Amino acid sequence: MQTWVIVGGGIQGVTVAIHLLEKNIATLEEITIIDPHDQPLSKWKQMTSRIDMPFLRSSFVHHVSSSPFSLDQFGKKYGEQQKLFLGRYHRPKLTLFNDHCDELIHTHKLENSWYKGTVNGLSKYFNSWQVTLESGETIRTKHIVLALGLSQQPSIPDQLISSKNKGGSIHHIFEEELNLDRLHPPMTIVGGGITAAHTAISLSNKYPGHVTLLKRHPFRVHSFDSDPGWLGPKNMHRFLKLTDYQQRRKSIFDARHRGSITRELYLKLRKREKTGELTIQTADISAVSIDEDKTITMMDEERDLIHKTRNVICCTGFHSSMPGGTWLQHVIQQYSLPCAQCGYPIVSKSLMWDDCLYVAGPLAELEVGPVARNISGAQKAAAKITANH
Repeated sequence: MQTWVIVGGGIQGVTVAIHLLEKNIATLEEITIIDPHDQPLSKWKQMTSRIDMPFLRSSFVHHVSSSPFSLDQFGKKYGEQQKLFLGRYHRPKLTLFNDHCDELIHTHKLENSWYKGTVNGLSKYFNSWQVTLESGETIRTKHIVLALGLSQQPSIPDQLISSKNKGGSIHHIFEEELNLDRLHPPMTIVGGGITAAHTAISLSNKYPGHVTLLKRHPFRVHSFDSDPGWLGPKNMHRFLKLTDYQQRRKSIFDARHRGSITRELYLKLRKREKTGELTIQTADISAVSIDEDKTITMMDEERDLIHKTRNVICCTGFHSSMPGGTWLQHVIQQYSLPCAQCGYPIVSKSLMWDDCLYVAGPLAELEVGPVARNISGAQKAAAKITANH
């Protein structure tokens, strides 16, 4: 029997595992990380690589280690020849961040705790938990951490779904099977947030003059996707005093700068628009049709033409429904696990949902707050889970 099983090997799950090891709460042999991918952080690397993201949005103190300045110290190994951190918040270069993750994974030998598989069940077994995999295998453990993300729930606007189903070249940027190199211009990116901005810059580099960024609202420029006050007691003290979880959910919704971009991305986009490398349009798509030659036509609510294209790349985020799907809903019902009206877990300060059952990532946001899904949220979740061990 294992001591710790972590379901999910992305940023959240890896951060929890490394905290357990660095704080000497568990040995490598006592930890199992279950994930459907071949290696730790596979999905993270795939998504950030696909959009050619050069720098993270988070600051240099946010990473997978429990040591606050671990990434900064790691960066000093590179010397000063490269620009490793950007702006006043010292946002790290993606390659630096990934190399730092890889070194920690290698140092702690996390690959030895890796178990490739997909969880489809969870049940209590005396004083332990039993995890069931799609393969039929089972793993027993004392503690379990659900570090599930939203990356399996890409969201495509309803107006585009029917045309996609009719064979239109309409994709979500984070679809597992998407290969951008197989698409040919003209290309249209739908979305106004940071993912859309990175994608627009990347594709307009490849196909200058043949890429359009189509967004619903004017650019929203913010350094982070929520105010930095949410990282500490400034905003969290008031948030944690709320006993009504509908109010907590509203606070989270109001705090997030959805569809926002950083200032340097805004300036890059405007520069490309000025040189003609990129077209930027602001319009609300109400109707979409697809012609026999697969041309995609987008119209507004008056059925006036907005745009025509051959390929649509949706950078429109993820469905906000709780991750885990049917199997987790079954666990909730079977063991009467407490949930708020929004369906998300009500957990303790240590993020415990039931005896020795913990959550991280989106599942923890009613306790961790608006940053729960981010790297900083992974650090906060790992710190809370490990605090009393």
